Amino acid sequence: MAKHRGVSSEFRTIPGPVPTPPNGNLADIAAAGGLHTFQLELHERYGPVARFDLPGTRVVSVADPELLAATSRINRRPQELFEFLSPLFEAGNLQTIGEDEHVPWRRLLLSALGNHRSHEAHFGEFTRLTLDLADRWAAHAGEISLQEELSELSLRLIVEFAMGSEVGSAQRTSTAFRDLIAEYLGRQYGSEFSEAHAAEMLAHVRRTITGILDAGQPGAGLVTMLAESGWDPARIRDTALVVVMAGYHTSGVAVSWALHLLAHHPEVAQRLRDELDRVLGDRPAPAYDELKSLDYLERVVKEAMRRYPPGPYAARELPEDLVLDDYLIPAGTTLMYPIWAIHLNPAYWPEPERFDPDRFTAAEAQRRPKFAFIPFGFGPRSCEGAALAMVEIKLMLAVLVKRFDFVPVPGHEVTPVERFVLWAQDDIRMTVSPR
Repeated sequence: MAKHRGVSSEFRTIPGPVPTPPNGNLADIAAAGGLHTFQLELHERYGPVARFDLPGTRVVSVADPELLAATSRINRRPQELFEFLSPLFEAGNLQTIGEDEHVPWRRLLLSALGNHRSHEAHFGEFTRLTLDLADRWAAHAGEISLQEELSELSLRLIVEFAMGSEVGSAQRTSTAFRDLIAEYLGRQYGSEFSEAHAAEMLAHVRRTITGILDAGQPGAGLVTMLAESGWDPARIRDTALVVVMAGYHTSGVAVSWALHLLAHHPEVAQRLRDELDRVLGDRPAPAYDELKSLDYLERVVKEAMRRYPPGPYAARELPEDLVLDDYLIPAGTTLMYPIWAIHLNPAYWPEPERFDPDRFTAAEAQRRPKFAFIPFGFGPRSCEGAALAMVEIKLMLAVLVKRFDFVPVPGHEVTPVERFVLWAQDDIRMTVSPR
């Protein structure tokens, strides 16, 4: 880690708004419409490095990809930001466990979640679940709440991946995960919280995972793979829970924002349909091996996640002093990475609000710094399920764009809000009709 390089007078003071004790800049954040939009305004006003205060926490926000490289090895998350999740875990909060525990945990998760053979083994079931949704939409063509419907689908996909075919009642288990996560996220954002209902759902989830472990049957599900690691059952249950939490909204939300953008850019949508028709012919879904050949589909997905990253920010805690540009940031500071602001930084993304998938041709990507595009975070705390999420997102988008036309509901306003992911306040409503 970079160290103090002389007397303090050599360093500039980090700019930022004046905090109001004891709540720091919470009033400013509320006035901006949330932390995601506050950070956009913060960096527009104060530049690539800016500070603000949360209650009891000094935060330094870094929005320049060149500067992020100096922080890319930090492996400590601020405990207070994830404390609300602690009651879900038996074996320590897996979002904030220390580096010594996290490194082997991450290595094992990467081997399970990033395993292409495992992706392929589950792809047939992923396709079946996605086509079931498409069939239901075709039978009841009309207005659809995209984020509600697609989050439910992505939940079923990740539960299938985590639990495999051993789950006796996949629908019941999916519902338990959905309600459990909704309760805890709702409490974090001030919604009514039912401790009894949350406890009931948590008990069901743990019983289900324990049943799979007790059965001891070989299979491709994440729980079965983790059982072979020798971890204790509590750590395996916690790991399955955190994987489902991370994958629940992310994929569905990413697809919903992509469909939102495509509906407002018909020329891009038509170009994507042309590629899908050329590669797939009359088939309703791609085979696993065909995902690699759908180049424009991947560009659309990446550009949609640039414009609306599912996770709008990430955070680390400095274990020691850090010199960043001309600033000295003391140990213990919470570093925040405003992913949305980074993705809209005009220094690296000309006309950043413009939706242009050709930003992600190989030639264009080589011209940008490594950390200009970080939809899944970066460094040792980046999303272990990024490769799996891309498989899910590309499959869902390919099936839906090939089969349907999407028209925004007139008068329906789409407003991004931060609810652990970048959500739409009143969903994204579309009129859906078969092509």
